[in-house]
Amino acid sequence: MTRMRSILLKFFILAGMLLGLPLLGIVLAGHPLAGYFEFPPKTQYISHAPFSWIAFAAYTLLILAAVLPLIIRGFKGFKSACIYSLNKFSFPWWGWVGVFTGIVAWIFAWTRFAWFECFQPHTFFPLWASFILVVNALCYRKSGNCMMINRPGYFLLLFPASAIFWWFFEYLNRFVQNWHYVGVEFAPWEYFLYATLSFSTVLPAVLGTRDLISSSPWLEKGFKKFLKINKINKVKPKALAIIVLVLSGVGLFGVGVLPDYFFPLLWISPFLILISVMTLFGENHVLSDITSGDWSVVISSALAAFICGCFWEMWNYFSLSKWVYSVSFVHRFQIFEMPILGYAGYLPFGLECAVISTLIKKGAKPF
Repeated sequence: MTRMRSILLKFFILAGMLLGLPLLGIVLAGHPLAGYFEFPPKTQYISHAPFSWIAFAAYTLLILAAVLPLIIRGFKGFKSACIYSLNKFSFPWWGWVGVFTGIVAWIFAWTRFAWFECFQPHTFFPLWASFILVVNALCYRKSGNCMMINRPGYFLLLFPASAIFWWFFEYLNRFVQNWHYVGVEFAPWEYFLYATLSFSTVLPAVLGTRDLISSSPWLEKGFKKFLKINKINKVKPKALAIIVLVLSGVGLFGVGVLPDYFFPLLWISPFLILISVMTLFGENHVLSDITSGDWSVVISSALAAFICGCFWEMWNYFSLSKWVYSVSFVHRFQIFEMPILGYAGYLPFGLECAVISTLIKKGAKPF
């Protein structure tokens, strides 16, 4: 099987499961279909469960159990690494362009000048294009390399891939309605065009941030030789992959039937599907190295998405065209518009970005 055929087959398996299983769930549950296909999505047809202290405590304990050991290990890495490393390269001129345009776009996003009214809803893309420039410039200053300069084919492919990638999450959100957009009304073609442009910045931002984190000494000191998951090697990988693939499919089906209970799988199932399919193809993936104790890719990917998530939520807060959240059981203690526990969703999202980047690298030709 050729490399491109392999990539396309993985895409069709993922797309078929993501598009079909939640839809099958709502059909079998007898829910009316009209609202799920409304475009642009406006109607709020899902009634979310009220806040629950029991659910909040359970989710909090689960998140802390997963994250605290990694935070402790990260601090140990900081202590043993030389934080103030010498930068051998100067900050490039195009990085300063990104700083300037970012500041200007930020000001325009959070203000309401009358003369800027027609452009006011469209500040997301220039903000994040500037962020991408600055992150690449910081990578260049640190090592003399960045994907924008050294891997231009891969870098350019990230933008259309990112738009497709995030449209899948927009589709999955139809079944849980954890977020919706407010502030500006767009015609269908405008909504598709402007949303696609904004969505195209997701992967370049997250993966650029990951490159910056990957060059940090504390990451190597803390996570290059960490916890070995040797027991994975004792289980037949392909058998385990089939089990995980089936469970992920059941979870996606559940998203359509019981969105209050299955909504976290919106973030986890796509990642598990891709990892399972890559395992069945006998390919390495973002989790492959943890069997030998190397967690650096996992940590840098998850942390990169979390950092970008903080910027997404901050810049969103005072923007005219913005998103707001409705999260079952845990919608309380908001930081900007996001309930505090919602930030944990960025961690598996970073791993999904890492898996997609691996597939894009395989399809990209260096030029």
